[in-house]
Amino acid sequence: MTNMKIYNKYIATIALSLVLASCKAPMATVIKDEVKENIPQNFNQEEQSDTNNNSGMTPWRQFFTDPNLVVLIETALKNNQELLITLQEIEIAKSNVLYKKGKLTPTVAAKLGAGVSKAGRYTSEGAGDATTEIEPGKEMPDPLGNFEGGIMANWEIDIWKKLKTEKESAVAHYLSTVEGKNFVLSSLIAEVADNYYELLSLDNQLEIIQKYIELQKKALEISKIQKEAAATTELAVKKFEAELAKSKASEYTIRQQITEKENQMNALLGRYPQPIVRTKESFMSMVPQTVYTGIPSQLLANRPDIKQAELELKSSKLDVEAARKEFYPSLEISATLGLEAFKPSYLVKLPESIASSLAGELAGPLINKSAIKANFQTADARQIQALYEYDKTILNAYLDVANMMSKIKNIDQYYQLKSEENKALDQSIDIANQLFRNSRADYLEVLMNQRDALDAKMELVEAKEKQLSTVVDIYKSLGGGWK
Repeated sequence: MTNMKIYNKYIATIALSLVLASCKAPMATVIKDEVKENIPQNFNQEEQSDTNNNSGMTPWRQFFTDPNLVVLIETALKNNQELLITLQEIEIAKSNVLYKKGKLTPTVAAKLGAGVSKAGRYTSEGAGDATTEIEPGKEMPDPLGNFEGGIMANWEIDIWKKLKTEKESAVAHYLSTVEGKNFVLSSLIAEVADNYYELLSLDNQLEIIQKYIELQKKALEISKIQKEAAATTELAVKKFEAELAKSKASEYTIRQQITEKENQMNALLGRYPQPIVRTKESFMSMVPQTVYTGIPSQLLANRPDIKQAELELKSSKLDVEAARKEFYPSLEISATLGLEAFKPSYLVKLPESIASSLAGELAGPLINKSAIKANFQTADARQIQALYEYDKTILNAYLDVANMMSKIKNIDQYYQLKSEENKALDQSIDIANQLFRNSRADYLEVLMNQRDALDAKMELVEAKEKQLSTVVDIYKSLGGGWK
């Protein structure tokens, strides 16, 4: 009885030592996220934003009205490889949630086994077997077989809520992958739209250069006629020939750009090269969508990359909490129940063949905690890293929208001025050609007017493309496209 009391004291002392030693866990870095409070109330401090309207909340099918563009976006959403890869990341994260959830419940397994062993005669086990009769007059067999079958269970009791914390972290990471998929959707739709407008711009530039080539051919013919009439020189003819050759070279450059842009779009659509269906005639008459920015705080709820960063921050905080709990003792319970005998026919002899066990184990780290400390420090550093990433994402989102708002206003003014420039140069070309035919202007004046007009028309087309693409970009910056 005295020995049992001493034994119980030893057990209690060891258990208490484990608890005290394990509870000396390091403290995690306390991080404070103040970016939500510091975000400005409006994108433009001089203007008040309309809180009721935010174009980022408009579904993409309502925002984009070009039927050809809608078909291209739908194809990209089905076939784009990057999107398909992201979807598998979601499945991986979902499986990890199930794995962490499974660790909260006991593990139960069935087992069947067979074996044979022979103990030395001059051992305690061998001597005991030699003097034991399994039945009256029947000695223990030698060698001794062993046949068993039953179920075994193992369960880590989540006394510190460590396993639950790990599951919550996995859930937060899973939700962040869903938001990551939404961000890929938003980026993909914007990229398809931007490339579509660039392709239409190149189509119109090609049409302009082809018209310019025809104009140059006529100017060349006129210069040849005037040379024959001694109204001009060979120099004028050669200058017009050089200009014509330059324009034809530009045509092939644009054709190559169109081919590359089509292949780039086909890559986004997840298919091999084929024509991109589009209507170039209506490009210059397209009116950009009116964009409403709402207020900056709406970005927190609408932009997928911000929500993804926020969930990753939450997951990293939970990882730190779980890593800290690794310093605490863990309690595991194991149990077995089944049938065991040295001969198969004895397995059915009940209750003699019934075998069972039940054990509990409390264990905690005492010495050499370097691996646990390293894991905790890594989780703590990732938590701080996730906070910086979250702050950076919000700041970049605000700056994206602010820049795009300014760009929309400036590009609209730029487009209007380019339109006026084109009208003036078109009139100057007509005047210069008329003067040249009447020998009242030299070839240089005609060439300079034609070049200026060509450059202005090209710049006007590019301005239209920038006007449309800027609206697409601010739509994406506001978090639009994934709904």
